[in-house]
Amino acid sequence: MSKLNCENITKIYGDKYDQVNTKALNGISFQVEEGEFIAIMGPSGSGKTTLLNLLSGIDKASSGKITINNKNISEMSKNELALFRREELGFVFQDYNLLDNLTLSENIIVPLVLEKKTPEEIDSRLIRVMELFGIYELSRKYPYNISGGEQQRIAIARAVINEPSIIFADEPTGNLDSKNSKNIMKCFSKMNEELNSTILMVTHDPIAASYAKKIIFIKDGKLHSEIINKGNRREFLNSIFNCLVVLGGEGYDF
Repeated sequence: MSKLNCENITKIYGDKYDQVNTKALNGISFQVEEGEFIAIMGPSGSGKTTLLNLLSGIDKASSGKITINNKNISEMSKNELALFRREELGFVFQDYNLLDNLTLSENIIVPLVLEKKTPEEIDSRLIRVMELFGIYELSRKYPYNISGGEQQRIAIARAVINEPSIIFADEPTGNLDSKNSKNIMKCFSKMNEELNSTILMVTHDPIAASYAKKIIFIKDGKLHSEIINKGNRREFLNSIFNCLVVLGGEGYDF
């Protein structure tokens, strides 16, 4: 079943009064099926983060149609979209966005508190995600007491605790060293494999992308190509490097 469908998405910055308009995206169309783990890659300025912002409702497309669970988010009012994003979507960003005045367990359960879930359900889900990501021993600490890698694991637990239809991740390993990046991507794999989470991730990191099941490459605001992970990560990583060489551009000059 298709979780997300975007049809002929275009994003233009500027308006009719501007002498110069910038077309960041030009006719993007693809689907995300339930349980897929897709990475979006492309050179700097290719439009990958702009695309993620449109698909997740952070920004609005200039034209085209975006549906999530058969609901057209482009037609929603501001309040409807805010409620939909809170109930249906999960977010993981490069910056962890944790609240320093809350314990780590309190940070994780924020989405459930907003949804007014029962204390019993909150406790049950909290224990499940903390055990899944190996963060149970951190529950009573505060964000300033732990490392960046641990903070990102907390942010991931917060993103998944309300069982969202889709999790959007924007450069989730961007602030981490290689060891912590690997641990974070293992968390994404666990989400995908054990919880059947549907994940759409923007990344410039080939190693992080190699954990995905499929990669969509964009260049100059258009779909360029895609490759599928057939189960061998080393072979998939080699394919990623080969595609990035073909794409070229700043940041991919091997």
